[in-house]
Amino acid sequence: MRTLAASQIARFELAMVTQRRWTVQEFGDYFIGHPLLRHVVRRLVWATGTDDGIDSSFRVAEDLSLADVSDGEYTLADDAVVGIAHPLHLGAGLAGWSEVFADYEILQPFDQLGRAVHALTDEEKASGTLTRFAGIDVPTGKVLGLERRGWRRGAPQDAGVQHWVYRTLPGGGSVTVALDPGIAVGFVGALGENQRFSGVFLSTHDEGGVYRPRPESPTFAGLDAVTASELLRDLTEVTA
Repeated sequence: MRTLAASQIARFELAMVTQRRWTVQEFGDYFIGHPLLRHVVRRLVWATGTDDGIDSSFRVAEDLSLADVSDGEYTLADDAVVGIAHPLHLGAGLAGWSEVFADYEILQPFDQLGRAVHALTDEEKASGTLTRFAGIDVPTGKVLGLERRGWRRGAPQDAGVQHWVYRTLPGGGSVTVALDPGIAVGFVGALGENQRFSGVFLSTHDEGGVYRPRPESPTFAGLDAVTASELLRDLTEVTA
């Protein structure tokens, strides 16, 4: 049960980060109606709306009814689309929800309401690279830990060495982190205890994990606020 719960909690967090959405029927059948997942569902704030914002937010009470931030009864529209609310989507409502969860002493399964948020600078938005992380040495184990957050290792190159990790973006393309000296497949510490971030840039990948430059020279201005925040959160924490 503990193993299953930990796995599902990781999936819930990734669903918030990637802004995944479900229909009302899916939400009722797979989450509220699930004997295990309902206990995780009750400890999160949910929202309806689009990737650009939310129409409303709610929580699942102990009796499995729905409640708004004022603890009033909440009703989902039949055609609503439901997702796990990101703090950037809650805006001014974040303080209210934080107070509700504190009053009810609800312990969240992962950082949601108290999650650190980040923003790109104007200079970064106008560029296709993130120079703030370049040249930083990171323990190989911490680099591998990015895989739990949705990052992937690139395809092995000469001598079976993976020279980059990448994360796909909702609108297409990827963010790539070039690694030096790289990770040897089957013996991750063979080339050293640390990996230097020799570059962080926008790119694209084929099915084999090989990256290619983006021919249209995109910039980070194309990222939505949540995706940008989560990308910076990952890289900030791993390089700390």
